[in-house]
Amino acid sequence: MVARDEVLNAHAVHKGKIEIIPKVVAATKDELSTFYTPGVALVSEEIKNDKLKSYTYTNRQNTIAIVSDGTRILGLGNIGPEAGMPVMEGKALLFKRLGGIDAIPLCIGTTDEEEIIKFVKYLAPSVGGINIEDIESPKSFRIVNRLSESLDIPVLHDDQHGTAVVAAAALLNSLKLAGKKVNEVKIVLNGAGSAGFGIFNMLRQMGAKNLYVLDREGIIYKGRKERMNEFKEIIANNSNPDMQQGTLESVVKGADVLIGASEANRFTKDMIRSMNDKAIVFALANPTPEISYEEAKEAGAFIVATGRSDKPNQVNNILAFPGIMRGLLDAGAKRVDYELLLSAAVALAKTVGKELSPDFILPSVSDKKSIIKIASKMAAAVAENATARGIAKFDVSPESVKENTKQTIKRYLKIEGKVVGKI
Repeated sequence: MVARDEVLNAHAVHKGKIEIIPKVVAATKDELSTFYTPGVALVSEEIKNDKLKSYTYTNRQNTIAIVSDGTRILGLGNIGPEAGMPVMEGKALLFKRLGGIDAIPLCIGTTDEEEIIKFVKYLAPSVGGINIEDIESPKSFRIVNRLSESLDIPVLHDDQHGTAVVAAAALLNSLKLAGKKVNEVKIVLNGAGSAGFGIFNMLRQMGAKNLYVLDREGIIYKGRKERMNEFKEIIANNSNPDMQQGTLESVVKGADVLIGASEANRFTKDMIRSMNDKAIVFALANPTPEISYEEAKEAGAFIVATGRSDKPNQVNNILAFPGIMRGLLDAGAKRVDYELLLSAAVALAKTVGKELSPDFILPSVSDKKSIIKIASKMAAAVAENATARGIAKFDVSPESVKENTKQTIKRYLKIEGKVVGKI
């Protein structure tokens, strides 16, 4: 862990982590007349006659907006848009480094749902996609759903979608090692916030049948009145097949899979011991998981994953959002759904290859080769899915998307060592 003073000084010296630089030179008269007036008017006329050409003649197809209201920043909570900016800048840096995507952080001065929706609609003509980030749930779910219905560009909610993709990839590989099938195992999911709701939807897309979801009130079931909302009603109507009520301790007995998207130290060794043979435990709370890797293993878990980088099997959104958004942009996808996201999860799971083992169920972004491999395969899978299902603006091949992803990321990585802000 870098010391506090070093972190603050690094941000102060460089005044943040990102900047905008030109792609072309505009020094001579010919260059100025080409890239600005009068030449640029010709380009504007073309786009006026065909709005889709904005993807051809501008950087729109490689540009997204990262939108946050500052209400759910990391583990810090509602700290406001100004304090959220360093986090959004960091996200923009990762989009560029791991996906070659130009991401503009926009922390806005309203927490009103209707105003946020209006804001995103107004800026949509300038970007190829939206990433909703660190907005409190369930407000964030409504924002994402309504924007997805009204816009013709993809709206990715990384807190929900990114986590779901990485968890799904980890589960696919874990079940493979355990010799179990997703439609046969008993799965317990503790947490119904952004990450929990995303994982729930992905598990349904994967074919999970015997699924139980809990929040602070206990098991979610049809007819429950306490702490319910429209999204928990969706959970209630599509899980808990035998209408169980009660606690985590009771429902986890005999479970094959236990997933935590909740809070620190929520799982105990006794819970793990009560699970089925070859138990799979994902304790994803950050920075302190529901149970430590060591404790879960000591209790007999076959596979354990956490959100920590210092333990095996880190479930980290960094594996998902760059490649997913790259594929969405290249295909000109009009929306994000869980069928498309599952294709990304399958591609991510396959990148592990022959190295697959109980302590290596997910790839890492530890070197430049793995960065390119992960992003290009996921982008190709996403674009192929969107194109095949008719939700893409452009007819692209997986091979062309894979190659574009490789070249776009390489352009950044080539200059990475020269970046002034490198520590």
